[in-house]
Amino acid sequence: MAENTWLVAGLGNPGPGYSRNRHNVGQMVLDELASRLGGAFKSHKAHAQVVEGRLRPGGPRLILGKPLTFMNLSGGPVSALAKFYGVEPDHVIAVHDEIDIPFNTVKLKIGGGEGGHNGLRDISKALGTKDYYRVRVGVGRPPGRMDTADYVLKDFAAAEKKELPFLIGDSADAVELLIDEGLLAAQQKFHSNSQ
Repeated sequence: MAENTWLVAGLGNPGPGYSRNRHNVGQMVLDELASRLGGAFKSHKAHAQVVEGRLRPGGPRLILGKPLTFMNLSGGPVSALAKFYGVEPDHVIAVHDEIDIPFNTVKLKIGGGEGGHNGLRDISKALGTKDYYRVRVGVGRPPGRMDTADYVLKDFAAAEKKELPFLIGDSADAVELLIDEGLLAAQQKFHSNSQ
């Protein structure tokens, strides 16, 4: 059963004050996926909110997990959910903000470095491996000399907010395509769109 179960973790910070920040775009993508599944998030003992569903009738089982910890402590809840549902790291997908790619761009990878992203660093440590999937949602670089932490903890700019639903939809599509057809197919679709 567990071999066709995927854990999709949307990274962010808890509480309404952070909910529209760039740093929380991973959780926004999970809200979109949950609405596609027709599910509502419920509390889980792993210190997370969870929606369970299927990609389609008879299709892969999805566990959508939002850690209730701050971003830098995402590893504990993600690891606990993986253990609880019997999901191996190669069936874990972290959806997160990425400053190293332009706004409105989605890229996917497995393994590799965390690029200074403390949420990913904590997940790698808790899972004991870097070999899990990442759906990297581009939020762009801070303007001028603005501190990166200040930038990601701000809401999207007015012009970005108009495009945000498309970015969130594309990111949710990327998660579904990754699960359905594999990393290469998802990269070919989304990486070629972003040139």
